[in-house]
Amino acid sequence: MVKEIERAGIPVVHMCTVTPISMTVGANRIVPTIAIPHPLGNPALSLEEEKAIRRKLVERALEALTTEVDDQTIFEV
Repeated sequence: MVKEIERAGIPVVHMCTVTPISMTVGANRIVPTIAIPHPLGNPALSLEEEKAIRRKLVERALEALTTEVDDQTIFEV
């Protein structure tokens, strides 16, 4: 589905914990996340720390969304 959305001219960011899967499905912009059960957070952290992690991930995804890419690119956080 990622490839079809991109083909329609809409940029997509695939946020995931297992980046090789994103590569396999053809995602062009990939942002690695935290862990499989909690991709955008860590329940062991305080609310403030978890919010900071989530903000950082979303900001990185927005940066990836506005970046022109020619090939599959992993945007490390």
